Amino acid sequence: MKNVYLDNNATTMIAPEVIEAMLPFFKDLWGNPSSMHYFGGQTGKHISTAREKVAALIGAEPSEIVFTSCGTESNNMAIRGSVEATGSQTKVITSRVEHPAVLGPCQQLKNKGHALTEIGVNSSGQLNMADLRQELTGEPTMVSLMWANNETGVISPIDEIAALVKEFGGIMHTDAVQAVGKLRIDVKKTPVDLLSLSGHKLHAPKGIGALYVRKGTRLNPFLIGGHQEGGRRGGTENVPYIIGLGVACDLAAKNMDKEIKNVAKLRDKLENKLLATCPNTSVNGDRANRLPNTTNISFQFIEGEAILYHLSDIGIAASSGSACTSGALEPSHVIRAMGVPFTAAHGSIRFSLSRYNTTEEINYVIEKMPAIVKKLRAISPFV
Repeated sequence: MKNVYLDNNATTMIAPEVIEAMLPFFKDLWGNPSSMHYFGGQTGKHISTAREKVAALIGAEPSEIVFTSCGTESNNMAIRGSVEATGSQTKVITSRVEHPAVLGPCQQLKNKGHALTEIGVNSSGQLNMADLRQELTGEPTMVSLMWANNETGVISPIDEIAALVKEFGGIMHTDAVQAVGKLRIDVKKTPVDLLSLSGHKLHAPKGIGALYVRKGTRLNPFLIGGHQEGGRRGGTENVPYIIGLGVACDLAAKNMDKEIKNVAKLRDKLENKLLATCPNTSVNGDRANRLPNTTNISFQFIEGEAILYHLSDIGIAASSGSACTSGALEPSHVIRAMGVPFTAAHGSIRFSLSRYNTTEEINYVIEKMPAIVKKLRAISPFV
């Protein structure tokens, strides 16, 4: 039985180059970077190099990068920290298709008395820009909108959105966890104030992330207790994982154009073949404006969980949505927000590829999927 991993929007394999770069910091270079002696100075220099590599991937200055534990922490730090720094009357704007790591802190701020608006999307998953413009009134506002959706891969026009938010004097945060390493990003050209990224989405380990904080952006610390990260996040640095993130960002920067082309070619082959060989299927989201590695396909009249079980039995890993909401019986909130019909929403499967997927693996999925769909449709109560 083959093993085919097509759930890279949930997490990615750690690149061999990343593992190799991290190993010395578990064995030989184990000093605390805050220490004044030689052992600390050694690791401190490597952290600085890693910070430069992360910054270079998104066009930032090294001093604008704050290392965190993950994308969720970065999102919480950006949303809660900026609102706390702005004041008690700050209005919060987000969308109905955000990751729970954004929706959760936004809801918490609402519970504390802040006004909260969730902008809707159209059937292609694109934000309703007219509604966003209407909500921007010039009052103190924090806007958090994702660069690319984790379930559908749909890319938002963050350049346009950020410019609009800045026109009205708002603070702009983007959850770019899925976009960094898959799209060319330059924060010198895109006026976002805050940008979240996560290592395990671009072949670094789980447990490391970063937050870009534009110079001059007011942000209350999320973790208090030390001078680390310029006083913006207390706590001893996770040196091996920071090094790993730096290497992963460097690899992404050097190989991105080639990877985008190769991965998109495999994604399109998978998608087109499944649409052709499995009746009553459709793609969820804007097919022209999405991540090169992602396709979200609805197989009508079937439960998505049943598809995933059958795929797993033959060594294929995919997803019915965000890994952070797996196990829920209800259809994805992203798919529901797009207005996908009930019989299709329940059978939505996300395939997300990486640089390590091969043509042979995609052919294997194409070969096996029609029989699974046919079998499940034969016993479906919805047909």
